[in-house]
Amino acid sequence: MKRPWQLGDLSYHDIKSGPPIEVAVLPLGATEPHNLHMPYATDTLQVDTIADLACRRARERGARVVALPALPYGTETNQMRFPWAMNLNPTTVAAVITDLIASLATHGVRKCLLLNGHGGNDLKWVLRQLHGSTTVQIFLCNWYKIASDQHKAIFEDAGDHAGELETSMILAHYPELVSLERADPGSMAASRFEAVNRGWVEITRPWHLLTTNSGAGDPRPGTAKKGQTLTEIVVERLAGFLVDLSGSPLDDAFPFRGEDSLS
Repeated sequence: MKRPWQLGDLSYHDIKSGPPIEVAVLPLGATEPHNLHMPYATDTLQVDTIADLACRRARERGARVVALPALPYGTETNQMRFPWAMNLNPTTVAAVITDLIASLATHGVRKCLLLNGHGGNDLKWVLRQLHGSTTVQIFLCNWYKIASDQHKAIFEDAGDHAGELETSMILAHYPELVSLERADPGSMAASRFEAVNRGWVEITRPWHLLTTNSGAGDPRPGTAKKGQTLTEIVVERLAGFLVDLSGSPLDDAFPFRGEDSLS
């Protein structure tokens, strides 16, 4: 069945005969190992699913939004000791995003949401770099943070990578790709530096030293029901934002309320 909220499903006739698109959603995934029990495409599958469901719901509420095909590669510099982690350096990711934003500007689309699904993608600096150099208003969302206020109510421990949260999501949407009986506990090594453990000094973590089989967080309490619960919260919140973004005029005060603008 054709999905009119997915650009990859549309024909040129659909584009020519339909109303102009207000918002483009660009899902950003990765190709990397996820413990012993989940597919390399986990990040891409999750973000593509969230984009699809949220754009569909937003379209049903009148938003003129379309989801672009997901980028299946991200930054993997600290996972390269694991076979088949497929890396794009941060500057390469930025260059791809920059080119795609330029394409949107050429086609008259003035609003874009970068929907990120990979923790290794650090993208806020890309927004700052592009600010003022494009007519496209760019927003950034890490989908796994949308419902972070509900994680403790849903999960025993959401986990960092291939843990309970991600396992629950793939069980909910792609159960045939999960072999939970193979999973290891997802234990993580602590840094020798207390400042790093407390989070006020940051490092790039060499994943092969941090984990045993690339998993960070115990996936074994994960269930499809937990994934479905999280999905519903995330999709509802994201769809609401897309409706608001689609309907918001691109006036001189955008993205702020006019009455709150400085004079």
